[in-house]
Amino acid sequence: MRQSFRLLGAVGISLMLTATTGGIAAAQAQPEIKIVNGRTQPVFSYADAIREHIRVETSVDSDGDGNKDLAAVDVVRPRETDQGLKVPVIMDDSPYYDNSGRGNESERKQYDAAGLPAKFPLFYDNYFVPRGYAVVLVDMVGTNKSDGCPDVGASADIAAGKAVVDWLNGRAKAYNPDGSEAAARWTTGRVGMVGKSYDGTLANAVAATGVQGLETIVPISAISSWYRYTRMNGVLYNDDYMPWLADYIDTDPPAKCAAVRQRLHDGQDDATGNYNAFWDERNYVSGSLADVSKVRASVFAVHGLGDLNVKADHFSTYWQALARQGVPRKLWLSQYGHVDPFDYRRDDWVDTLHAWFDQWLYKIDSGVMKQPRVDLQMGPAQWVTQADWPSRSLNVPLWLRPGQDGQGSLGLLPSFGGKTLSFTDDPAQRESRMVSDPTVASPNRLAFLTPPLKRAVRFSGTPTVDIRAKLDQPDANLTALVVDYGEDDRVDHYASAGGIRTLTEESCHGESTAADDACYRLTETVTARRPVEIVARGWLDAHNRRSLSAAETLTPGKNYQFTWDTLPNDYVVKPGHRLALILAGSDATETSPDQPAAATVTVDLAASRVWLPLTAVGAVQDATPPSTMDFAPAPAPDQWRGPHDVVLPTPSRDLF
Repeated sequence: MRQSFRLLGAVGISLMLTATTGGIAAAQAQPEIKIVNGRTQPVFSYADAIREHIRVETSVDSDGDGNKDLAAVDVVRPRETDQGLKVPVIMDDSPYYDNSGRGNESERKQYDAAGLPAKFPLFYDNYFVPRGYAVVLVDMVGTNKSDGCPDVGASADIAAGKAVVDWLNGRAKAYNPDGSEAAARWTTGRVGMVGKSYDGTLANAVAATGVQGLETIVPISAISSWYRYTRMNGVLYNDDYMPWLADYIDTDPPAKCAAVRQRLHDGQDDATGNYNAFWDERNYVSGSLADVSKVRASVFAVHGLGDLNVKADHFSTYWQALARQGVPRKLWLSQYGHVDPFDYRRDDWVDTLHAWFDQWLYKIDSGVMKQPRVDLQMGPAQWVTQADWPSRSLNVPLWLRPGQDGQGSLGLLPSFGGKTLSFTDDPAQRESRMVSDPTVASPNRLAFLTPPLKRAVRFSGTPTVDIRAKLDQPDANLTALVVDYGEDDRVDHYASAGGIRTLTEESCHGESTAADDACYRLTETVTARRPVEIVARGWLDAHNRRSLSAAETLTPGKNYQFTWDTLPNDYVVKPGHRLALILAGSDATETSPDQPAAATVTVDLAASRVWLPLTAVGAVQDATPPSTMDFAPAPAPDQWRGPHDVVLPTPSRDLF
């Protein structure tokens, strides 16, 4: 299958402008866009578009050479912009244009013999330039053709994108390849940033500086805090990650930025895992360089609830902070992993993104702001819309109680006082072993299991674990898993591509040239039928139980309250399934165990529970959430056993 949209052809001196109200303006002396039914139309020639390479002066000297870094910028814009047409800009600021490439097909920038850009990765240029937009691709400082050194999330990373917005609004200098000054007289100054992963992270960061002219951002699978990306509550996901990433994206000789990478190594403070000034610079929700209170742009966020690279707490904390600031917002939430919506809901995505950019960059009433705010995937082929996220919910506690064979149960009432259960940390234990048959006692985990559910239960939001426990060592890492036991077909977000399979057929969105076509391979959803699903995960370094920035020395044998959030989700547990809370020490699947002594953790059941944000099941999103759960009669002992020897695939760690 090879689909394409036929364009209307290049315009002459003037075009008719059809307003969203249906009125027709008189012919203009200058070229104009065409609008039909609230959407810009493809009336400009992509083949004849102006392509140029310039360098924009930033405010930083990240490599310490005494000169301000120049950011390399590639521009493609309608030829009519040299005849008086002024257009808004769609910008993708990225560190990946010369290493991993962009998109599912890993496209890189390509240049012609004269050094001008010939191939722009992704479909944005092919689709939007004919509709009266300029597309601008920016090399993040320290990458590809830009000067400087990446500092992974701080001032150097932010500098290029912000400087380009300033240049497009007449506030920064830029230079042509011959050294002459370049002026952006062809633009309205309205900019929308878009991108997945690191690219979307840069959009978050630039928006949180409050730069004028940035009208909207579309962050896809994007980081909102680099602390959250590398650790949770003091527990490290990876060792020495920040200098590794800086080295990966910088293809220059290693010696050039060695000093910057050393500062990254020192500043990240892996030894404690604490939050410090280094991480505060890289926090776009409430950080020292950028924070959400400065955001002027509207935000269309996209995230996968199965994303174990940029985990879902990035969108959830940012989304709630934006709401508190009254920022205009839209959200797509999928069940996939680290996947662009172009690769799982392509036609709807292109149409919605078109409407979004028309709304915010051309100020056209495209109708997109009248749609429900949230699109949510509830199953492999089931999408619903709702007014906001999370859905209206009620936090319901499930209490930890004694059960069979030294294991535990989850119930609606607390246990009697004096009941305890213990486990001992195993730094090599992986999640597959943690979730295998919860009815079998294990020295290295505790499993607390509900009876079968009588009716479906949906939770929407972030579960919270609240346990009272004592350690026999001064410190321990704690892991909590909320688990659904029951056979079902689910999006396989563990798969290498995050739940999609790439096909050979293509679809086309926009206009093509010999060097840059608008066609991309189609995909299909990959599902897996498994008897168990980890619904939510959360980790805590016991030292950080009360503060992320200061470790607390714990007294062995003394009881403490440990409370921490898991990652968020929106998930339906079906009738007949069972919910479980798994407690363990280190998690060798998702974290980097760092405890020198394997602590034994003794949990006081009467003071321990997990809070679940229950919400209505089905299409009625404003219905009153259930106040409790209904359980079927539990089968007699030994009549139900959980899945033995579970093997969960290694989660995808695709960066891009």
